[in-house]
Amino acid sequence: MPAYVDALRSLFQSQADPIAAVPMQAYMRDQFPYLGIKMPMQRALLREFTDEHGLPTLKDLDMVLLALWAMPEREFQYAALGLLGKFDDQLPAEFIGMLEALLTTNSWWDTVDSLATHTVGIHFRRFPDVREDTLRRWRQSDDFWLRRTCILFQNKYKTGTDFDLLKAIICENLGSKEFFINKAIGWALREYTRVDPVGVRAFVAETPLAPLSAREALKWLNRQALKSA
Repeated sequence: MPAYVDALRSLFQSQADPIAAVPMQAYMRDQFPYLGIKMPMQRALLREFTDEHGLPTLKDLDMVLLALWAMPEREFQYAALGLLGKFDDQLPAEFIGMLEALLTTNSWWDTVDSLATHTVGIHFRRFPDVREDTLRRWRQSDDFWLRRTCILFQNKYKTGTDFDLLKAIICENLGSKEFFINKAIGWALREYTRVDPVGVRAFVAETPLAPLSAREALKWLNRQALKSA
């Protein structure tokens, strides 16, 4: 284990709260053990740590991320995401391989969604060729977390969203029984209602979405309609 990661582990373990860990773990359906450090404290500890130790070098980043990702307690994956976010505009094109490894290891909505809507979304904007090659593979993947990432990576693009691409990816996933796919479809469409509410309403009306997806997609619009009634 890198000395950098060992020092970070010691700091986090010193703040463990087994009582607080119980509801945190339950919230995540007992997918992972927790130290019991709530997110505001996690962020403060990571700031304290990087103020003292600095950030890892870009050369060592993959090694640090993998070491943190391999630890059982979920807070270490969150710490990895916090560090990774400092490098979003510096990652080389080939770092997509590491991002795919993180997306498909210890996968759950918390880490996948953070990666999809932040680092992957930024990476795809920086490297259009990487986006095209990667989406071609991920869209057809048996791993639904990769397909969820394809649905969500444009969530922060706003007017830069390729709505035709989003609709095509959604249509490829119609009929899915996977909750996390249908939820992602609704979320992505709901985000895009900020840009094109008419377009989203039309797409929902003409597309056989799962009820969950349609409900999530129109949640904000229906709420606004009720307020205006």
